[in-house]
Amino acid sequence: MLTQEIIRRKRDGQTLNRRMLDLVMRGIADESMGDAQIGAFAMAVYLNGMNQEEAVALTESIRDSGQVMQWDALDLQGPVLDKHSTGGVGDLVSLVLGPWIAACGGHVPMVSGRGLGHTGGTLDKLESIPGYDVTPSNDTFRRLVKEVGVAIIGQTGALAPADKRLYGVRDVTATVESIPLIVASILGKKLACGLDTLVMDVKVGSGAFMPTLQASRELAEAIVAIGCGAGTQTSVLLTDMNQPLADCAGNSLEVFEALRLLRGDGRNEEVRGEGKESRLYRVTRPLATEMLLQSGLASDANDAERRLDQALDSGEALERFSRMVHGLGGPGDLAEHAKHHLPTAPVTIDLDADRAGFISAIDTRTLGLGVVELGGGRRNAGDAIDHRVGLSHIAALGQRIEPGQPLLRIHAADRAEAEAVAQRLRHAFSLSETSDVAIPPLVHATLRQEDLP
Repeated sequence: MLTQEIIRRKRDGQTLNRRMLDLVMRGIADESMGDAQIGAFAMAVYLNGMNQEEAVALTESIRDSGQVMQWDALDLQGPVLDKHSTGGVGDLVSLVLGPWIAACGGHVPMVSGRGLGHTGGTLDKLESIPGYDVTPSNDTFRRLVKEVGVAIIGQTGALAPADKRLYGVRDVTATVESIPLIVASILGKKLACGLDTLVMDVKVGSGAFMPTLQASRELAEAIVAIGCGAGTQTSVLLTDMNQPLADCAGNSLEVFEALRLLRGDGRNEEVRGEGKESRLYRVTRPLATEMLLQSGLASDANDAERRLDQALDSGEALERFSRMVHGLGGPGDLAEHAKHHLPTAPVTIDLDADRAGFISAIDTRTLGLGVVELGGGRRNAGDAIDHRVGLSHIAALGQRIEPGQPLLRIHAADRAEAEAVAQRLRHAFSLSETSDVAIPPLVHATLRQEDLP
């Protein structure tokens, strides 16, 4: 069948079957389809949508456009599982979650991405570790998944190659905001890793990819339906991004924070003069619990939490992270001597409040863009990253601030850059005279196949 006939069918609102979608994805992957046809296909899907059967077929076609990992020959002693996030600010969950799950008996082949827009990227964080190789050989990757239980690397050209070209064309043809295309892009790459279980973290709030709770929930429901339809046990947690997840944002700063949590030191934070479990911990733990439950590694929630506590308290989760880092070329003593290995910015300045009040709202997207302005993210695809820069000591929603008290600390390459960014970041915080600040729940909902309408 001619590619243009398939595009015409979708343009006219007809459904496409798996054979047609396989033909299109093969054409994208082997470059026999030009960008004009890819753009026309994407626009036809954007305008007409897809039913669930079509969306599952599209996801499977993207998954099967390249290598699909097989793990049977390795005789793994546990399930293969992973987590993926729609992206946020101060979201370093993957750095903690992968080794934590490995310490509980899972095998986590985590293929991650770089920063996109105002959101940070897991690979950029890991590349702040000297020597860490995000593109190891396939043998090294598989060996670490088997022996250590976790390896976090970048997408290779062999995995879902159709997605890379399709996404690039969507980005310049105003067709990014299409639920079937978004879900197929996310799941096509993840399911090519040969997963038994996938848990998604879909963000909600001012720093989220989707603009509203309704849009985030619609995306979450589609992910569960399509992931399960493609044969992988899939569930979603809707989590809050109305403030940074950690109290820091920036590549090496977030690695420091991951190590703190894996050591057990980062569980608590000081808010309004009292200590309580940190936001990062309170999101990572339920994601980990869901992974253990859905994969069968835990019999119920109490069993899952007991296993997670044991893995953290015993130091096993930190050891798995250290072994992964060393196995991918990083220093073997990173956990013990992080300050020696991780880069730090030469200039730090505090952004002080100019009046008293309670923090009533945070424009999280603006904070993320501040990190990009400092050089910690990319304005263009080929930009180099300054792993040293970022923000720390970010004040929290509901926190009482006095005049002269820091709203956050800026880590920069030079003072002029820090001061320029500071002026814009001040507007990211709204202050109220009263303490009755509405603080959204960190986990809005958990969606599984049985919860779908």
